[in-house]
Amino acid sequence: MVTLLAVPVGDARKAHGRRTAGVRKGDHDVHRFLAARPPADRSARRLLCFHHAGAGAMAFAGWRQRVGPGVAVLPVRLPGRESLLREPPLTDTGRLVETLAEDLEPLFQEPYAFYGHSLGALVAHRLALHLTGSGRRGPDVVLVGACSAPQLPSRLLDATAPGLSDERLACLLGDDDSLPVALLERPAWRSATLAALRADLQLARSLRSAPPAPLPCPLWAFAGRDDPMVTVAEVRAWELCTTSRFRLRTVPGTHFFVRGHELPRAVGEVLRAELPVSAPHVD
Repeated sequence: MVTLLAVPVGDARKAHGRRTAGVRKGDHDVHRFLAARPPADRSARRLLCFHHAGAGAMAFAGWRQRVGPGVAVLPVRLPGRESLLREPPLTDTGRLVETLAEDLEPLFQEPYAFYGHSLGALVAHRLALHLTGSGRRGPDVVLVGACSAPQLPSRLLDATAPGLSDERLACLLGDDDSLPVALLERPAWRSATLAALRADLQLARSLRSAPPAPLPCPLWAFAGRDDPMVTVAEVRAWELCTTSRFRLRTVPGTHFFVRGHELPRAVGEVLRAELPVSAPHVD
């Protein structure tokens, strides 16, 4: 299942920092999608975070302080939100993973991990598959949360068919607590938000359109104990998505447990145990 909005995407004034100047390495714009600069310290474990549908890098606000020492949190914002609000959203899986793989490639030379929340879990999974399948270095560990395994049907996608009216879509998401009530009461925000959500739902359908291949790296899956949208059993089904070790962990919270303190602490613990540290650079 796909998570929907935690914060209004149309409110660019509250974006997680302004767009970073295009610092390029070769043909790679490594800062285009990042909401934080990569660490100069090579010993820091790099964690690329992928947000849920309708959200942006702000979904991971506070994670840098909560994950604990030795982890560099690098939120990835997709086009069509925050500082990339004027860019058209990517709704096709192939274009998405090729674009991310190309621009973020300089980050894949050191040990790194992915965390994806709901829609972000599907993005992280497919990007990891694309990287390993194209001969690039894949993530050393993939962590996913609040998302049913990609081989399962999505109840939310079934309920939000492409032809659904804005009124019905807003009603469904309001009933599921996916959209804040205050947002639904503000027409300008609601219109921009629902347009972004429709694009993200289209991406989610594309991400679930093909049977997934298993990853070669360890896979950790997190489920909210009180999540009304995704069951623990649906999260456990991710165990079929790796040929390596699989671990399932439940944490306090509902579907948006990404905003709590327990998840980033748990992710930090996993990375300090699972992710190797690069040797210091010597000139």
